Amino acid sequence: MYLDYGKCWGASTKDSWKSTLLLAYQSLGVVYGDLSISPLYVYKSTFAEDIHHSETNEEIFGVLSFVFWTLTLVPLFKYVFVVLRADDNGEGGTFALYSLICRHAKVSLLPNGQVADAALSTYILEQPPETKNYSRVKLVLEKYKSLHTALLILVLLGTCMVIGDGLLTPAISVFSAVSGLELSMSKDHHQYAVIPITCFILVCLFALQHYGTHRIGSCFAPVVLIWLLCISTLGLYNIFHWNPHVYQALSPYYMFKFLKKTRKGGWMSLGGILLCITGSEAMFADLGHFSYAAIQIAFTFLVYPALILAYMGQAAYLSRHHHTIHKIGFYVSVPESVRWPVLVVAILASVVGSQAIISGTFSIINQSQSLGCFPRVKVVHTSDKIHGQIYIPEINWTLMILCIAVTIGFRDTKHMGNASGLAVMAVMLVTTCLTSLVIILCWHKPPIVALCFLLFFGSIELLYFSASLIKFLEGAWLPILLALFLVTVMFVWHYATIKKYEYDLHNKVSLEWLLALGPSLGIARVPGIGLVFTDLTSGIPANFSRFVTNLPAFHRVLVFVCIKSVPVPFVPPDERYLVGRVGPPAHRSYRCIVRYGYRDVHQDVDSFESELINRLANFIRYDWYKSHGIADVCNEDDGSRSGSSSSECRLAVIGTVTFSGLPAFDIEGSIQPASVSIRFPTTDSTSDAIEMEPVSVAERRVRFAIDNELETDTQSETDVRLQEEVQDLYAAQQAGTAFILGHSHVRAKQRSSLLKRLAINFAYNFLRRNCRGPDVALKVPPASLLEVGMVYVV
Repeated sequence: MYLDYGKCWGASTKDSWKSTLLLAYQSLGVVYGDLSISPLYVYKSTFAEDIHHSETNEEIFGVLSFVFWTLTLVPLFKYVFVVLRADDNGEGGTFALYSLICRHAKVSLLPNGQVADAALSTYILEQPPETKNYSRVKLVLEKYKSLHTALLILVLLGTCMVIGDGLLTPAISVFSAVSGLELSMSKDHHQYAVIPITCFILVCLFALQHYGTHRIGSCFAPVVLIWLLCISTLGLYNIFHWNPHVYQALSPYYMFKFLKKTRKGGWMSLGGILLCITGSEAMFADLGHFSYAAIQIAFTFLVYPALILAYMGQAAYLSRHHHTIHKIGFYVSVPESVRWPVLVVAILASVVGSQAIISGTFSIINQSQSLGCFPRVKVVHTSDKIHGQIYIPEINWTLMILCIAVTIGFRDTKHMGNASGLAVMAVMLVTTCLTSLVIILCWHKPPIVALCFLLFFGSIELLYFSASLIKFLEGAWLPILLALFLVTVMFVWHYATIKKYEYDLHNKVSLEWLLALGPSLGIARVPGIGLVFTDLTSGIPANFSRFVTNLPAFHRVLVFVCIKSVPVPFVPPDERYLVGRVGPPAHRSYRCIVRYGYRDVHQDVDSFESELINRLANFIRYDWYKSHGIADVCNEDDGSRSGSSSSECRLAVIGTVTFSGLPAFDIEGSIQPASVSIRFPTTDSTSDAIEMEPVSVAERRVRFAIDNELETDTQSETDVRLQEEVQDLYAAQQAGTAFILGHSHVRAKQRSSLLKRLAINFAYNFLRRNCRGPDVALKVPPASLLEVGMVYVV
């Protein structure tokens, strides 16, 4: 399913087009499931209460005109031609836009940022043109911290609305598909059959999630393709059979006539019309699974025409059947002879559409968790071959319960549609705002271009949003209430995470303290490897000093591990590990920073431990040959001095290349100050950690050689000490590895405001006690776990 689109264009044109068309076909089941089933409920929601179908047909033709132009302007013009181009290394979605903005302007609130992160190959930056307006916008964004917080809240709001859509879409999709039974059953039987059948299908759908979509996804694309062919065929039949002149209603003039006649009722009915674009955001969110060309081709040449024909067909039928005022819906326009087959295909298509949004909900929650904006949950990777196929048990069962509650509570398409419509438009408004910033900061276009984009599409979306918001008491309250709850949870978790990092930064211990520990102070070194997990990228964390104070011993090999997220979707495996020494070689202490992107799959503890040891061994070989081949590792030319201490040297990016130990070898690539860990001379705030000026990256070729004739003795001594250090590392691995993690309790300061005390003392600690601990998230074996209790007063 996930072919390498970048490589396919290197082949012949014929092969590249074959690959693109294959991706376009496969995208039908993943991207367009939700969008393609909207004809099931758009007309039914629109004519639910606010307007009525009359003999003049002005209402039905006006609604058709609105549907046509909404589908044309929003999914086609906005998403296909503009937003899809705002990708982050091929990835799309709310966090992709936020990541792009954070890389081009210093607005990120993520802790422990490093200059070295800008040297990642996926950290793509273009040199901006020196324009006054561009610089002014950037400076305003970077100057005010309140704008940084507002931007994060905007992103979190969009994320919460996507989660809300993941709750509402399965309910309204399956319910609308099953409601086709009303034409084949009596009213008494129908009202007792639709709800149970819908709930049964939803339970089955969520119960199958742990198998992963790759096991059942092979049938997704054929189902959606059959459904699109079905609705387009029905549309053509209804057009030619009932009203061949229905195409005239595509004129914008009918929108004017519609609003002129219906006035307030017509404006309120826009809350039903906007459901025709539900699922449009999936084109951007799932961009990383396919390609821009594939999604563009699938929508422009198949999905868009099929949807237009479907809506035109329904309008043609209704324009000749005015007696169906109380039965307006999709199934009334289906000929009775094919109604049952269409019902079966519709239910299957609704399941596919629901599956796509559920998978998207899992994905965006995982991204939020990676960026420290969501409490830790269990993430299960359901496929070893397909990247990004995940399953989150807690979220899955919560969504199932809420979906069933919505189905039983609302019991009709009208209330579900009002709720779903508001969630959809909120996400689209967030995307429009973020894309406007991308146009200025990343594409370096004049601000007037971004303003035109924002005003044009923003005004359309605000019109629909206001029509949904006015129906607050008729179902629209649900996504608002859910979003407020989730934004509060996510912001409190992120705020407390930042405060904990500030506390660690203020209370870190100097390296001299670590190096002074020894037998003279009663400190023993025990066999094995101690992995001390911390959020700090320099210095010694306070939890380790507490550990040594209470248990005067630590391991023969000590590694300070920092697992951090960077604002890129993926970090190449060869660039993931930054490794350096803490103290002299004899101390056997190291620092390892492991970098992940917001869509990266975190390794399990067994593969992580073995790979970490291999990277350390490679670093030891590299370090010995470099330091004895040219100069000392910590010389001033490296630009990597650690500020107040000379005991911690530069960090090197250690890839998968194995050093052979030959007298001479080449290292090519980015061995430059950008690969240096920066220590912070002051700890007054986290601004030192999260706001740094980028440095210029210059590629250079370095040859490390040892003269065999003049320095034979030095080489021999180096080889002996090198082998001794490597052997100590592997011997410590055989003795066992201990994972030293902090078990924290956070408490607000006594003079803190009431709001802060409520957020920290109650909300955050409640979330911390009831979510997965860091040991569970890392899958640390209980026998290898050492937890150090820490009280954070923030």
